[in-house]
Amino acid sequence: MTDDSKRQSEMTLVLMLALTFSTGIVDAVGYLGLDKVFAGNMTGNVVILGMAIVGAEGLPWVGPLVALASFMAGAVIGGRTLRRETIGWNTRTSWSFTAVAAALAVLTGVTIATGGVPPKPWELGITVLLAAAMGFQAAVARHLAVKDVTTVVVTSTITGLAADSVLAGGSGQPWRRRAGAVVLIALGALVGALLLRFGIALPLGLATVVTAGAAAVGHFAVHEGRRVAAARA
Repeated sequence: MTDDSKRQSEMTLVLMLALTFSTGIVDAVGYLGLDKVFAGNMTGNVVILGMAIVGAEGLPWVGPLVALASFMAGAVIGGRTLRRETIGWNTRTSWSFTAVAAALAVLTGVTIATGGVPPKPWELGITVLLAAAMGFQAAVARHLAVKDVTTVVVTSTITGLAADSVLAGGSGQPWRRRAGAVVLIALGALVGALLLRFGIALPLGLATVVTAGAAAVGHFAVHEGRRVAAARA
């Protein structure tokens, strides 16, 4: 791997970790602010849905079902968007993450317009767009293929962290990125829960800024790398 390729890979990893933090915020908003719905963690929605169907007290089923369908729709769009692109960050990747940031910005504006706490009829609409945005983001992250960092879930990351550890007889695992993904999604959820005390708009606004920042940094870094490569040629 050349030095330029290594820097590009490291930059992409950092940006994926930033988006993992953002997902933690979004899931805190969904679960605590939108009636126990995960926008990014579909495993949680499937489990909640299964328990709710058999009548477990206090568990919703409409929200998780809507979130699951919306997430899949977003992932379909993301998959089609990047189907013909080579693996790695490119202009379409930047615009894809910008689209996610735009969706979050729209939702931030909606929640501000409704006084920071959207009324019940608005919750499903917000859930639809939020889960679709996370599904789209997950598909783009999957296309980037950063090992152990999907931005929306850390179950497989935790499995790898434990299974490849010294206790399991392993060695040489990329534990920093794995531990970083786990810590950052938890930190995002913590920050999201804290900011929810002031309404839904604030954590959504922070997620918007993080996502837009990742898109901008990735875009300019890619173009700068191409400029340097062209100058050397």
